Amino acid sequence: MSEGPTVRVALCDDHAVVRSGLRRILDAEDDLEVVGEAGSVREAVLLATAKRPDVFVMDLTLPDGSGITATVAVRQASPATRVLILTVHDDVAYLRRAFEAGADGYMVKDAADVELVNAVRQVASGRQYVHPTLGAALLAPDAPPARFDGPGGALSDREAEVLRFIALGLTNAEIAERLYVSVRTVETHRAHIQQKLDLRTRAELVRFARTAGLLDDQKPAP
Repeated sequence: MSEGPTVRVALCDDHAVVRSGLRRILDAEDDLEVVGEAGSVREAVLLATAKRPDVFVMDLTLPDGSGITATVAVRQASPATRVLILTVHDDVAYLRRAFEAGADGYMVKDAADVELVNAVRQVASGRQYVHPTLGAALLAPDAPPARFDGPGGALSDREAEVLRFIALGLTNAEIAERLYVSVRTVETHRAHIQQKLDLRTRAELVRFARTAGLLDDQKPAP
C-alpha cells in the first residue's frame, strides 16, 4: 500500500489456526510483514526481545497468564513496540485494563478480517485504535476501580494478580516466573494478602478470589 518502511508485526495467540489466519491477512499487504509468532506470555517476551517488532498483536487469554501481563512485559522488553490487543472480549473493563497496561489499540476478533490491517497501520503510526463498538466507552466517566477489601485494607493491583494465580493453583516459584519477579517478592505479596484479608489457608484464599470475581474468564493453570 505505502512507499514508506514496512511495518514489522508479531502475533501472540495460543491457537495456531488463529495465528495462521492473521498472518495470511497481514502478509497480503505490501507494507506489513509478520516477523514472528508466539503462543504464550513467555514466548511473546522472547519474541519481542529477539525481533523488536513495530506492532505486537496480542490475545488477552493465554495459557500462562493474561495478555495484560504480556503487554507490560513486552513493553519492558522492547519499549518501542506498540501493542494491539485482539480479543473476543467486547467489554469496557478489559478495554480500560489493556490501555492502563500500556496497550495502544484494542479490537474484537469478530472484526479482525475487516479491521485488522487498518488497526495495525493506525497503531504503527503512533495513534491509538479502539474497536468502533467500544469507542464511546472511553468517553464515558470512568467506572470506579475494582476493590478487594479485607480487615487489613484493600489489595493492590499486583496483590490481586498474585491472589488470582494462587487461586489457580500456581506455586510461588511459578507465579514469580510469570510475573518476572523474584520468589521472595511473591512471598512478600502473599504475606501482605493474608494479612489484609485475615486469611491463612489456601482454601480460604481460593474462596475469597472466587467470590470477588478474580477467577472470572480465567483458564485453569496447566
